[in-house]
Amino acid sequence: MLKVHGTCVQVHEGGVLLTGPSGSGKSDLALRLIDGGALLVGDDLVAVSASEQTPERLIVRTAQDRLAGLLEVRGLGIMRVPAVESAVLDLVIQMVTADAVERLPGPEWMTMLGRSVACLRLAPFEASAAAKVRLAAATARAGALWWSPDWP
Repeated sequence: MLKVHGTCVQVHEGGVLLTGPSGSGKSDLALRLIDGGALLVGDDLVAVSASEQTPERLIVRTAQDRLAGLLEVRGLGIMRVPAVESAVLDLVIQMVTADAVERLPGPEWMTMLGRSVACLRLAPFEASAAAKVRLAAATARAGALWWSPDWP
């Protein structure tokens, strides 16, 4: 098991792990995703482990049972939100500044516990950030995140 400083939400039946330093926008972006129908897996600290049923997949859970279903909402406090116990990890998103986001990024992977997981860098405070996560989560779940057309 690996403990990761991050927030995980379930989007389109798959887990999306939001990573970055404290104050980088993880919980804020998670709140916007939850407002759009996502479910919280864990906030602030999550546990990643190999799936017992499908060993090549990773499972994410909250690392602290007493915090299950709770999200830190800046300006409001610790709030109860719709949640699930665990999710299969499909995508890791690193919180970065807008100038650190590539216009057309190439495939990027992160290795966790010996398994590769698709990884993206997004600016969490952009108005389109939640929509980008939902789109990336759907395509990552389908195994098609890094598809690109053949150019003439």
